[in-house]
Amino acid sequence: MTTLMKRRPAPPASPAPWRPVLRWMGLLLLVASLVFYGYYRRQLHRHARRAWASFVSGHLTGREKTPLLAGYAVHGIDVSAYQGRIDWKEVSRNHVKFAFIKATEGVTMRDSRFQRNWNAAHKAGIYRGAYHYFQPTYDGARQANLFTRTVPLAPGDLPPVLDVEHAEFHDVSVMRRNVAVWLRLVERHYGVRPILYSNYSFYKRYLAGHFDKYPLWLAHYEVDQPRLPREKWIIWQHSDESYIPGIRGTVDFNVFQGSFESLLALRIPNKAVTTQPAK
Repeated sequence: MTTLMKRRPAPPASPAPWRPVLRWMGLLLLVASLVFYGYYRRQLHRHARRAWASFVSGHLTGREKTPLLAGYAVHGIDVSAYQGRIDWKEVSRNHVKFAFIKATEGVTMRDSRFQRNWNAAHKAGIYRGAYHYFQPTYDGARQANLFTRTVPLAPGDLPPVLDVEHAEFHDVSVMRRNVAVWLRLVERHYGVRPILYSNYSFYKRYLAGHFDKYPLWLAHYEVDQPRLPREKWIIWQHSDESYIPGIRGTVDFNVFQGSFESLLALRIPNKAVTTQPAK
């Protein structure tokens, strides 16, 4: 006859030493994520909106509409071939008073839709202007020559615009010198002072204090007002992801700082434009 022996209860298992470490890591990760989101929430929201816009782009109708920015009386857009076919008459029926149209880039590129946009905007009664996208590694005179050979500015048009925001360059002094050459030659050709366009961070870092005699068109998104004083800029590009009936997809929205009469006064006067290309 055998005697059954009682088993002793197993001692309780000690907690794994890595569990407290994981809890602390999780807490730190949560705190870091909240800090990151708090600091970059505007940019994150912006990327999320742009991703959504790309996702639904195939289902857009060209009738979508973003409310105009309150507090300003004069609204405008800027466009390039990226916007595709534009119904300018429909655009004009939605309180768009002015449009800047991409004409050229660098030393050889002409926007493929410039001429048709240029003519159609004018026919629709929208005050038009043209801009050149500046490539900082190319000669300023050659870029000015391309623009003046392409753009037939006439009295009543808005001044020419130089878009300076491309950050891939090696020497800021060379970049500024080429910008100055473009502005000088284009002003001499058309007889009117060009407008300088840039975004807030690029302008503050590379251009501020060097081109103050030129009117500034400032791109500054996700803010209630530009951080530059109002006397520093005349046009504010407040969004690059807006919708207007007549354009299928997003477009840049701008406001002019001033009255409609002030916008008209900005136009090229009679007998100001020459016919010779910049040299």
